Amino acid sequence: MDLVVGSVYEGKVTGITKFGAFVLLPGGKSGLVHISEIAYTYVNDVKDHLQEGQQVKVKLIGIDDNGHINLSIKKAMDPPPPAPRPARQAPQAAPRSSASSSFEDKLKRFMADSDNKMSDLRQYSDKRSSRRRK
Repeated sequence: MDLVVGSVYEGKVTGITKFGAFVLLPGGKSGLVHISEIAYTYVNDVKDHLQEGQQVKVKLIGIDDNGHINLSIKKAMDPPPPAPRPARQAPQAAPRSSASSSFEDKLKRFMADSDNKMSDLRQYSDKRSSRRRK
């Protein structure tokens, strides 16, 4: 049986190592499912997810120049739905003018705020450097 990259096969886990699991494919060929291709979640120990003799669905993701067959269990199944994101808090609006203010007005306010912050930083920095000179 010819193996085709991208195809999904039913296989049997024949060996487990710390870096993955070997799976016997139809036709007698064997391939490796790397630990990173076992599940969509972090896999610390392969034995937590697979057992020898277990039937698994695998997707053939590649055959290298040496004839090694690379398999994936997670790509043979549907991805899990995305986790719901926590609701974001709306930023606190400054009690300034409405959204009808022009770009120039916004830029002037930004520059004024920036100048105030920079002068505060300079004052703080000057105080710290004067303490060191004593």
